[in-house]
Amino acid sequence: MANKDNLDLPALINQVVGAIESLKNTYGEFEPHESVRSDQARVSEVLKELTDRLEDNFPYFHPNYAAQMLKAPHPVAVAAYLATMMLNPNNHSIDASPATTQMERDVLKQMAAMFEYPEEFLGHLTWSGTTANLEALWIARELQPTKKIAHSADAHYTHSRMSEVLGTTNVSIPTEADGRMSMEALVVELKKGDIGTIVATMGTTGLGAVDPLADIIALARKYDARVHVDTAYGGFFKLIAENHLEPETARHYAALKDADSIVVDPHKHGLQPYGSGAVFFKDLSIGKFYKHDSPYTYFISDDLHFGEIQLECSRAGASAAAIWATLQIFPLTEQGLGSVLIPTRNAAKNWHELLLTSDSLMPYQKPELDILTYLPRVDSLSKLDYVSHEILVQAGAGSREQQIHLATYVVKPEQLQARGISLNEDATNARVLRSVLMKPEHETWVPTLHNRVQEIARKLIR
Repeated sequence: MANKDNLDLPALINQVVGAIESLKNTYGEFEPHESVRSDQARVSEVLKELTDRLEDNFPYFHPNYAAQMLKAPHPVAVAAYLATMMLNPNNHSIDASPATTQMERDVLKQMAAMFEYPEEFLGHLTWSGTTANLEALWIARELQPTKKIAHSADAHYTHSRMSEVLGTTNVSIPTEADGRMSMEALVVELKKGDIGTIVATMGTTGLGAVDPLADIIALARKYDARVHVDTAYGGFFKLIAENHLEPETARHYAALKDADSIVVDPHKHGLQPYGSGAVFFKDLSIGKFYKHDSPYTYFISDDLHFGEIQLECSRAGASAAAIWATLQIFPLTEQGLGSVLIPTRNAAKNWHELLLTSDSLMPYQKPELDILTYLPRVDSLSKLDYVSHEILVQAGAGSREQQIHLATYVVKPEQLQARGISLNEDATNARVLRSVLMKPEHETWVPTLHNRVQEIARKLIR
């Protein structure tokens, strides 16, 4: 087994900055133009002000932060991104990015293989999952311009928003008590004959629920519809699905290979900085929709340039380099990157078990991935909303070492009832608590989080 060390990020940065400076010098030295020079002391002042202003942030890097889908990128990704950014290649064309274009091809092949996609596919990195989903829905519109796009009521709002951008009609499909798309409701819509594409979500933003993809694909084939899978959050859980997720969840992950298109965000569970998404298409013929002429872009190679198969133009080659370097250290296997996901999944399961026996907290539903929703044990919707918000506020107060950062999630009475939670309906909705346990450190940190939240809840509801 390879040695594992706590990485020294400053040392890694010094290594790559020195290497890139040496690379630059091989082309011959030159003096920077007077217009881009500046006073070193003034620059230091500005950077000092920058780091001071960055104090106005939450500790996204710390396991005490269990609120939104945020965490710091891995040091390998940071160093690789910085090194490549110093050269600033543009992965729009091979002319502007010969090295990082090849890196992008390498990482796309690895991710496609993770999804068990065919060796021949069409895809590229994007700036975000939003952009990746936009492209997938755009292709859906081009293939079936008069058809509607269906998605779960709990799907990310990007799908309804991008439907507006594209001028298509989207249909929201109700969810079941587990947060998954209702197959019964989907069949009702499919029978109308006007659904062209079904969007399945693997890891909904709110609950981390996994839509029943295998069943959705079977229905889509019956009703002549396409299937696009939004795995922006949950895609990399494919690495551990067979051995570490519930059998029913694993069954749906196994169906990813049959989807028409897939989106995943390396900036979530892929250890990357923001500005890193990816989209994959199984049908190579959709490349015709991207066709365009650019007389000033593609020169040095007859190979396919990424700019020929993407809606975006400029894209940072640094993103491809960062993913490439990271996957050298954490390959897309259960033992590689999967080893970073197993503890996050364990964290959610372990906290769920603690909630089952708590005298002041209870689970909203059983987690499928590493997102946990829970609530204080109260008797009315109004009190639920008040106590949940107070827990959020009080947990995040105090000294930095004491702060625990959580999030809330708005639910309706019928959603609570569907999960066997009956409260006095003196309000139209209420907030419950939500924790995203996406850092592997959360595996051992859960008791700390639970005890602190439970302590606050006890004081508020007694």
